[in-house]
Amino acid sequence: MAPGKRGLQRGLKGRKRTVILFLDETIVRETPPLRAVWARKGAQAAVPILGFRGKRVLYGVLNVQTGTALVRQARHWNQGTFQEVLRAIRRTWRGWRIVLFLDRGSPHRARASQALARALGIALRWLPVACPELNPVDHLWRHVKQDVLANEPVPALDTSVARACAYIMALSPRERLRKAGVLSKRFWLRKVLQENGK
Repeated sequence: MAPGKRGLQRGLKGRKRTVILFLDETIVRETPPLRAVWARKGAQAAVPILGFRGKRVLYGVLNVQTGTALVRQARHWNQGTFQEVLRAIRRTWRGWRIVLFLDRGSPHRARASQALARALGIALRWLPVACPELNPVDHLWRHVKQDVLANEPVPALDTSVARACAYIMALSPRERLRKAGVLSKRFWLRKVLQENGK
């Protein structure tokens, strides 16, 4: 295992009443991700370009031990909305020690965000730069974009966001873990989860 991953695992084994969470954000836009389009053979496929610039930010949090998820939406990706998510995490996992893995985005690293995390008893663990494969929530977003939001010619932003949230929450906890890659034999925290589950 790479030294960086070993460092991220430090102190997680055998901790009592500790929940291991991952957080990631994605942006939902009025212009849908196109995965496929059909056209008659020899004809140019028509792809509507609407010129709309609306977007929403979806925050996703996954408990990799139980598959419990928390999804929040916001109009902006900034430290204020991130701090609201931190408060929601503390409310959801009240009474637990929380270890939260996340990327080094500027809203996460802001002094006020880190101070709030400390005050709420949430230990932040920074994932390496440009390593989305280490974050299971990133894998969940891939399914959302591929299975729920793709190829819709003229999406309604609020409807798209509602469908994305509903999709994540309708999955069973085990299905969330499977789609996020947590149940894979190659999941990088697998040994920690197995030891803590004993």
